[in-house]
Amino acid sequence: MNTTALTDSSRNMIEVTGEGTVAAAPDRALITLGAITEKASLSEAQTENAGTVSSILQSLFQLGIPKEKVQTVQYGIEIQYNYKEGVQTFRGYKVTHLLRVTADKIEQTGGIVDTAVRHGANTVSGIQFTSAHPEAYYNQALTMAVHSSRQKAATLAKAMGVALHPTPVRIQEASQSIEPRPYQMASFAAAAATPIQPGELNISAVVKAYYSYS
Repeated sequence: MNTTALTDSSRNMIEVTGEGTVAAAPDRALITLGAITEKASLSEAQTENAGTVSSILQSLFQLGIPKEKVQTVQYGIEIQYNYKEGVQTFRGYKVTHLLRVTADKIEQTGGIVDTAVRHGANTVSGIQFTSAHPEAYYNQALTMAVHSSRQKAATLAKAMGVALHPTPVRIQEASQSIEPRPYQMASFAAAAATPIQPGELNISAVVKAYYSYS
């Protein structure tokens, strides 16, 4: 319990830290997937990669995913080399194009992955589950954090044998945490249909509060 009793020139004060955490069911999925193409010719790699990504995009749009919910998050070209006995030999080029798909219905997540893979996606680098409106949950956590700070201050005041003023003199938001829940890719790598279990999100708030006592 992080508490401090201190005296300044005008009043006696107790400084405490309060924490609050709310568990929330996620209602949005962020899926990162795309195509990686390796060819000896850069133009061939780019052309094939572009065709694959175009096929992926069309399949997602046909699935009902709005265009504004799909965006490129990575596009890169790398030169590839072979190394043998300390000698570097040119092998070709690698073109990577990754898309971020936002699914506002998390039950679509498995279908999005499966559809993209059927249409050429050969990498699914991550799935994260979040809340579309985390503010309400965070406000609940913030309220819990304030209550926690008051309980800590009351406990310390009782131990000191002083009377606590229940309204804080000053209170400040110390930190917040709304953590997306990652999905472990290896768990569905060999599945015929991608099963998705989103679990829960933990949304946390921390406040620092100052209570006076007499």
